[in-house]
Amino acid sequence: MILTITDDFDLQKIADSGQCFRVKAFPEGTYRFIAGSHILYITYREQNTYEISCQEAEWQNFWHSYFDLDRSYLKLRETIPATDIYMKKAAASGAGLRILRQEPWEMLITFIISQQKTIPSIKSAVEKLADAYGDPVKTDYETLHLFPSPKQMSRVTPEELNQFRLGYRTSYILDATQKVSSGLMDLDKISAYDDMQLFTALKSVRGVGDKVANCIALFSYGRTSLAPIDTWIKKVIEKEYQGASPFPDYGETAGIMQQYMFYYAQTHRESYPSQH
Repeated sequence: MILTITDDFDLQKIADSGQCFRVKAFPEGTYRFIAGSHILYITYREQNTYEISCQEAEWQNFWHSYFDLDRSYLKLRETIPATDIYMKKAAASGAGLRILRQEPWEMLITFIISQQKTIPSIKSAVEKLADAYGDPVKTDYETLHLFPSPKQMSRVTPEELNQFRLGYRTSYILDATQKVSSGLMDLDKISAYDDMQLFTALKSVRGVGDKVANCIALFSYGRTSLAPIDTWIKKVIEKEYQGASPFPDYGETAGIMQQYMFYYAQTHRESYPSQH
């Protein structure tokens, strides 16, 4: 199916944005996205035109929301005040990024794993978990594994998890699995909570602190008023904003601004050296 998207939409920038860890790039501009049991191959063809592997009904009912296509990021970037010189620059650099509406269970486990890990090591760990415990699916491009469900993960022993070198995160993953598979935490039910209730519910899982809870709320529940603060964002705030967070000024779009800021920092690492 051929599709036209006229708003900001850059597949490579989305893949590199640090919010999704199972996007795979193929030759000729094709990218694969997985969300739950949904699998999409999307290829850039020409100006604003894409070829997608799913039918129109699945695109409209699932992927349209996944890519947050009811929101104009182009117009959003235009609302950044000229006085915020850094954010203007970061948003221009990150034009094409979008906040993805990803599967909550996968995001819960993924961002628990993400603590103190680089993006390549997060991707590797998540892929290994899927390969070991997820259902296999054969497509025209490849054979892949879906992310394992809470029920599938509940059968995994601590000893088995240790083979993935997750360290202290193993106990956190086991706690998340127990809470979700038992029904103690209903990831669908908490989607109806307001931002603070959702944030508090996510933090009831061992190892889920402020940053991880904000990531899950933003990248799976679409809570764009929440802006995760990691070491990169802290560096930017210190250097560009004299230590005063700009996010309160952006209200409901703070999380999107965070993504522009994070992407800019990742692609301009020389400007934000590690502190020793």
